Amino acid sequence: MKFAVFATGGVGGYLGGRLAQSGHDVTFIARGAHLDAIRETGLRVDSIAGDFLVQPAKATDDPASVGAVDILLVAVKSWQMEAAIQQMKFLVGTNTVILPVLNGVEAPEQLSAAFGSAGVLGGLCRISSFVAGPGHIQHVGMQPSIAFGELDNEKSERVIALQKTFEDVPGILAEVPDNIHVAMWEKFIFICAMSGVGAVTRQPVGLYRSLPETRAMLELAIKEAYRVGKKRGVLLSRNIVDVIMDRIDNLPEHMLASMQKDIMEGNPSELESQNGAMVRMGRKLGMRVPTHEFIYASLLLMELQARK
Repeated sequence: MKFAVFATGGVGGYLGGRLAQSGHDVTFIARGAHLDAIRETGLRVDSIAGDFLVQPAKATDDPASVGAVDILLVAVKSWQMEAAIQQMKFLVGTNTVILPVLNGVEAPEQLSAAFGSAGVLGGLCRISSFVAGPGHIQHVGMQPSIAFGELDNEKSERVIALQKTFEDVPGILAEVPDNIHVAMWEKFIFICAMSGVGAVTRQPVGLYRSLPETRAMLELAIKEAYRVGKKRGVLLSRNIVDVIMDRIDNLPEHMLASMQKDIMEGNPSELESQNGAMVRMGRKLGMRVPTHEFIYASLLLMELQARK
C-alpha cells in the first residue's frame, strides 16, 4: 500500500514512522525546518516502545508532487482541517481510503463533505507524543493504538486489509471496533475532560486527578458529555464514567494533554473541536453542559489571543 501522512506531527510522525520502519511506502507531508530535517537526516522517533530512525524518508510540502495514494492518514490539528483539505485533494484518487486520526468527532463529516463519504473511514489514535524538534518525534506515554472502521460499521475488505497491514507494524496496536462511532466518542469524552481540566488547572494529570475538587470536575465533564452523546444517538455504555476515570487514573502522573500543552505555550489549540464542540452540540440539542461551558469560557480569551 502507498501511504501519505498529512501531517507529520506527534501522531502522524509516529504512525507514519512505524509504517515506514516496516517497509511500507510512506510519504510524509511536512513543512519548514521539520521538512528540511526529515529530508536531510531522516525522521527520528524516540519512543518508550523503542527508538528508531527512518532514513532516508520521503517527505514533501507539495502534495501535488505525490499524486493519489492508497491510504491517506490525516493527522492534522482539528483547527487546520479546512486549509489542509485544499491540499489533500491532490492525494485523493478514486480508490483512496481516507483515515482521520485527529482528536474530536467531526473530522469524518468534514472529509465526507469535501471528498464524498465512500472513501472516508472513522478513526482515532491513542498516544502521547509530540514534535520535540525538527525531524524529531518524542513518544512519552500510552501504548500506541489505532482504531478505525467504516462509518456504517460494515467489516469491509478494505478495513480488514488495513487491519492486517497494521498487525505487522511494531509499536502499534490496531483494532476494528464493532461500532467506530462509540469508540470515537469514548475517546472524545476522555480527551475533552482531560484536556479541559488540565488546561484550566495548568497542572499534570497526576495532580488534578488526585485533588477531590478537580477530580469532581473531571467526573462532571464526563457525565455531561455522555448525555450529549446519548442524545445524539451514540450507543455509549452507562458505566463510561468509571471506564474513563480508570483510564485517567492509569496515565503517567506527569502527562499533559496536547490541547493543554498548546494553550500553556500560547499556541492555537483544539479548544473549538473539543470543549467548544461539546458546548455547541449541547446548545443544538437544547442541553446545558455547565462544566464544559465553564472550561470553554475560561480558555477562550487565551485561544483568541493565540490565533492573532
